[in-house]
Amino acid sequence: MTHTLKKLIILSGIFLAPLFANAQNGVNSPYSRYGFGLLSDRSMGFNKAMGGVSQGFRNGQEINVANPASYSSVDSLTALFDLGLTLQNGNYNMGGLKQNIRNSSFDYAAYAFRATKGVGIAVALLPFSKIKYSFASNSQTLENNANITSTYSYNGDGGLRQIMLGAGWQILKPLSIGLNVSYLWGEYEHNMVMSYNSTSAFSLKRAYTANISTYTIEAGAQYTIALSSKDKLTVGATAMLGHKIHNNAYRTTSTLSSSTTVEASSCDTLRNAFQLPHTLAVGVTYYKGNNLRAGIDFEFQRWKHVHFPVTENYDTQHTYGYYNPTYNVLNNRWKLAAGAEYTPDILARSLFQRMRYKVGAYYSHSYANANESGLTTSKKPTEFGLSAGVSIPITNRNLFYSSPKINVTLSWIHTNIPYYTNSSLLDKTATPVESTLKENYLRLSVGITFSERWFYKWKVQ
Repeated sequence: MTHTLKKLIILSGIFLAPLFANAQNGVNSPYSRYGFGLLSDRSMGFNKAMGGVSQGFRNGQEINVANPASYSSVDSLTALFDLGLTLQNGNYNMGGLKQNIRNSSFDYAAYAFRATKGVGIAVALLPFSKIKYSFASNSQTLENNANITSTYSYNGDGGLRQIMLGAGWQILKPLSIGLNVSYLWGEYEHNMVMSYNSTSAFSLKRAYTANISTYTIEAGAQYTIALSSKDKLTVGATAMLGHKIHNNAYRTTSTLSSSTTVEASSCDTLRNAFQLPHTLAVGVTYYKGNNLRAGIDFEFQRWKHVHFPVTENYDTQHTYGYYNPTYNVLNNRWKLAAGAEYTPDILARSLFQRMRYKVGAYYSHSYANANESGLTTSKKPTEFGLSAGVSIPITNRNLFYSSPKINVTLSWIHTNIPYYTNSSLLDKTATPVESTLKENYLRLSVGITFSERWFYKWKVQ
């Protein structure tokens, strides 16, 4: 196999694999019903085990898409390729109902190289959010007829993806800046069906759909402070301005006499129904030679101040069913993450001495707001996770440049989303009942990084 053919195979695999893997959504959670769904972090194989810490990470052998200023560190002789996938076991507990579901997903594909002195370029394909769920409420007896019961069922599918082009420029020895420009696209579909156990009663179905396409622009910077000949600090930050998304959302209401027979149907259209939030992230990473790096990040997303169509809503008198783009539908999201990596001896002959050992943790307030009633809950939506992993060099050749690496991460994530039960809100005479959606995930993530010396020029004397 020629070297050129090898390059083409690698490139084709990187950018076609996510398209074939698109059907593997990787989630099955009622939590994905809110907003754009479950938001994906932009951690890669090298930093998943470190809680996703990224703002101050700067290494010429890693593609750090979370801060585009890091691209300028890519070596002039090297082309980097990175692929990642995740296997997940999820445990869901909602209102006393429990379920275990296994999923898999293709996480990302990325490519980076140096364009000219001090300038690095990166291209990446990765998910922005994921939607997938199916659940039903317990049967409710009608107030005026004890022989007829109603059941609510909910399901959803979809999510957003992004293709990203970024550039990083080292304008001074300690200072780099960068820019990521992304095309964001996808769709979402949420369905609610209210059905009865009597054939004489018609069912009600509501479908909420949208096709979304927009852009994001994110600026980043990194500044390195030398503490000694071997030790240093790198401070990083990124910012993204939110904006309106000029796409429509649709609510289709149908009356069904059977599961397939539609007696009547109507459609409501919301124009310019979505927005993206302002986002700011900052972080600092400490480096001790080639043996240790440890960092901490903070990220804030202003979701509370964007408007968003609500799947089912209530006015102040709990009247059911109005549909408008609404502010304060989602919560502001913030995340605090910390992580560390230790390498005993990068030049050792022993594989275990050259392996990178990693640990991390994060805590965040989720943007998901399951309390669409406007009533105040006693709890806040939270999420936290713990992770550990290793980076394993596959070969011994040229330790710094041409050694592919396998990054393996095992993580545990817990979410806690408060909500008011739907049935208690429909009964205007009853006191609303607060409950909690709890989720626990055990994830195994694998990332493969290829480091190829494509731009090396051989000299013959």
